[in-house]
Amino acid sequence: MEENFEGEELDNIVILNDEEGNEVKFEFLDLVELDDEEYVVLLPVTEEGEEEEGEVVILKVEDTDEEADEESYVSIEDEDILNRVFEIFKEKFKDDFDFVD
Repeated sequence: MEENFEGEELDNIVILNDEEGNEVKFEFLDLVELDDEEYVVLLPVTEEGEEEEGEVVILKVEDTDEEADEESYVSIEDEDILNRVFEIFKEKFKDDFDFVD
């Protein structure tokens, strides 16, 4: 998934392109560091701009072009890493969200 920016959007909205090239909006929730890697925690947003109830999306941050200061987000296949990142996120935001296992 490549990251795109739109200036008129809210500060915490990230627009990514999915595998089919469709734009998908996410609310940026947090950046989590684990084992010298960075991961973003995103919440899908509906067309009306409403937050969707449901699962967050966790993606790994990869620098693609340091000179252009571009980064891309890649999906994580390793369930263990996903769970560890999510546990860190839940601990940081345990007072802000109602988590359902």
